[in-house]
Amino acid sequence: MLELHQFELSHYVEKVRLILDYKGLAYRKVEVTPGIGQIDLYRLSGQRQVPVLQDGSQIIADSTAIAEYLERQYPDRPIIPTEPKLRGLTLLMEQWADESIGLNARKVLIGALNQDQSFRAAFLPSSVPDVVRSLVGALPGEFLSILGQGVGFGPDAIKAATEAIKRDLTSLCFLLHDQPYLVTDHPTLADFAVAGMSMYLKFPTGDFLEIPDALKGKGVPGIADVGTFEPFFSWRDRLYAEYRKPLVGSSSSARTPNAINID
Repeated sequence: MLELHQFELSHYVEKVRLILDYKGLAYRKVEVTPGIGQIDLYRLSGQRQVPVLQDGSQIIADSTAIAEYLERQYPDRPIIPTEPKLRGLTLLMEQWADESIGLNARKVLIGALNQDQSFRAAFLPSSVPDVVRSLVGALPGEFLSILGQGVGFGPDAIKAATEAIKRDLTSLCFLLHDQPYLVTDHPTLADFAVAGMSMYLKFPTGDFLEIPDALKGKGVPGIADVGTFEPFFSWRDRLYAEYRKPLVGSSSSARTPNAINID
C-alpha cells in the first residue's frame, strides 16, 4: 500500500490527499512528529518537509513531484491533460496555486490566529480544560505579532499576503463563473492544487481532516465569511463532496492538529 508521510494540517499534503482520493488509490497516512520525526523523514527522503510518498522502494518528495509520479504510475482518472495548451495551463495554474495561494494563505492564517481569539481557541481539542482554552484565547495579539516578525510573519507581511489572497480569490470566482472546473470539464491537477492550498483560508466542512470539530467550516475572518468569495468556497466544497473520501472512524474532536510548518 502507498504510504503518505504527512502533517495532518499541511495544505501541500492536502493537495496530494485530494489526488489520491480522486484516483481511488488506497494509502496509509504516516504522521510525522515535528522536530524529531523530521530527522527520520530526512533519512528516508533526503529532506525534512512533507509530503513524502512511499510506493514500495520508490520515495517521492514534494507535492508536485508526487502528483506527476501518480499520473505516470496510476494513469486511471488522469489529472494532467495531454492536449498541449490545456496541459500547459494546468501546470501553470498548479505552480501559481503553490506559490501564491499556498505561501500567502499560511501568512494569512498566522495573522488570523494572532488577532482572533475564538479562531485561536478553536484549534484546541475538546479535551483541553476551559481554563487553558481561555488562557490561549486571551494571549494578546500584539505579543503574538511581535513573535511572528522574527520568522517573516509581521503585520506588513500579513497585510500584503491578505491583499494578494483577496485578488487571487476574486480571479478564481471569475474563472469559475460559467464552468465547473478551472481548465477542463473534469478536475485536473490545477483544481486539486487550488482546493488544497485554500485549506488554511477556510477548513472544509465535513469529516475530511483530523481536526477539532470547532475548526470544521471555520476560516480566516474577513475572507472565509465574505460573500464575495462564497462562489469559490461553494465550488471547493462541491469538489470535496464529490471526490474527497471522508475519514472512517475518526476521533477528530479529541485530537490536536499538528503545528503548521512555517519554514
